[in-house]
Amino acid sequence: MTTTTLDTTAEEAGTLDDSKLRSVLGNRVRPDRPGAVSASLTFGWRAMLKIKHVPEQLFDVTMFPIMFTLLFTYLFGGALEGSPTAYIQILAPGILVQTVIFITMYAGMGLNNDIKKGVFDRFRSLPIWRPAPMVGLLLGDAVRFILASLVVLTLSLIIGFRPEGGVIGVVAGIGLTLVFAFSISWIWTLLGLVMRTPEAVLNTAMTILFPVIFASNIFVNPDTMPGWLQTVVDLNPITHLVSAVRGLMGTGAETSDLIWVFASSAALIAIFAPLTMRRYSRL
Repeated sequence: MTTTTLDTTAEEAGTLDDSKLRSVLGNRVRPDRPGAVSASLTFGWRAMLKIKHVPEQLFDVTMFPIMFTLLFTYLFGGALEGSPTAYIQILAPGILVQTVIFITMYAGMGLNNDIKKGVFDRFRSLPIWRPAPMVGLLLGDAVRFILASLVVLTLSLIIGFRPEGGVIGVVAGIGLTLVFAFSISWIWTLLGLVMRTPEAVLNTAMTILFPVIFASNIFVNPDTMPGWLQTVVDLNPITHLVSAVRGLMGTGAETSDLIWVFASSAALIAIFAPLTMRRYSRL
């Protein structure tokens, strides 16, 4: 009799538990898995919220472009082009490119910081398109790039910059800069996955970017440089990017410069995007 009572009690308990479980789970249909675009935009918005809560991140986007533009225009404008007004016509597109390229490194730093905090471990467990956190991070940075471009452009217009290409030329120049910035950001995201600290990512990126930025035609005409340095400058993709942006904002860009920019951007993405995603999948 005891055995029968226990079996009956267990059966009733099992039925009761099953009923409770069904009531908790409910009969609602599971939401559809988010698509690649939706997931990427969501992570892009997350990047924007980080800027909202830590506005100090915008210091490099606002103050540094202003300082560089004013210092180079009024310190070297007279010596290099005869007057600051004449020099700003050449410098403005170059400073715009320099500013955007410099802040691309923050993609890798932000990624490395998220990895250290364990945030990306949670992202990798979600049922989403795997590259979404990476792409969203870069999309969020694109807003920073646009803001930095607008800061440089507005200040340059105030102190005398007059782009002959008009609004269309200016928009095209900024768009071309964003294309190249997106491609070079993949280098820093790879470093963010490999390096141990955000500071290491920053130091490595600065070590690479400084010679690449200054060994170009941003500040001076390469014709005044030694022959061997002119060769280095001519092979620098930044040189062709600056020339193309100047052309788009001016009387027209050379086809060769545009080919250089798009070819180098495609090469950077083709090389570093797969390496980044391969490393990301092994975390």
